[in-house]
Amino acid sequence: MLKTSLAYLLTLAALSASSASAMACAQLRTVEGGVVAEVTDGDTLVLDDGQVVRLIGTQAPKLPLGRENYPTWPLAPEAKAALGELAGGKEVLLGYGGEEIDRYGRHVAHVFVATAEGSLWVQQAMIGKGLARVYSFPDNRACLDLLLAAEGEARRAGLGIWRDPYYSVRQADAPGDLLARAGHYELVEGRVLLADKSGGRVYLNFGKYWKEDFTVVIEAPALRLFAGDEFDPLALDGALIRVRGWVDNRDGPRIEVTHPEQIEVLAER
Repeated sequence: MLKTSLAYLLTLAALSASSASAMACAQLRTVEGGVVAEVTDGDTLVLDDGQVVRLIGTQAPKLPLGRENYPTWPLAPEAKAALGELAGGKEVLLGYGGEEIDRYGRHVAHVFVATAEGSLWVQQAMIGKGLARVYSFPDNRACLDLLLAAEGEARRAGLGIWRDPYYSVRQADAPGDLLARAGHYELVEGRVLLADKSGGRVYLNFGKYWKEDFTVVIEAPALRLFAGDEFDPLALDGALIRVRGWVDNRDGPRIEVTHPEQIEVLAER
């Protein structure tokens, strides 16, 4: 069964931000977070009690933040400014839908700000402005369907990062270009030439030469999540998909998929 179809995403995108937030995030455990004292970058806040909050489900353009020889990503200052405008100095609610503390000791949460029009979901707003993209984890999957829908709308409208070639959706049939992006988080589109299972893992091959062409790898722990969602990756044989993740170079460019939301089905065979 193929999930996260294009028609489904377009339907979700048509929902209003306020009603969509309520529908998608009703399962979250919400707590009072306090007042935002500092905005570190486009996806990180510091509250007045000192706790650091990472906006789960998003990746905004990165700033060096003291890291030597780390480049400023395009539109990183704009993303920080936009998050400051949305949440800086304001009281926020935190919503938890999975693991709550990451390995750096940060709270990983959905963030909500009260406005005259109702509750503002900060993640959805940042993605909707084109100043963040969806970035998810297997232990924190709540609300991703609507964030993907918001991202699709921003991308189609050419907002923010989607105007900049640095964030372009890459093509699976250009393995040389993907190799040049090894170590980067990318969105890649293409048609699956062969979906196959071997040694407890699934491979989605996008070319005839698996040691050179782009490949998606789904290991056994991820396959259990796919099974729980009734999403059979072997059914992706011949499908046009968009996959997101970190590109590495092991027998050609590849992305390891750890949970189903990394794959969007654009068209079936």
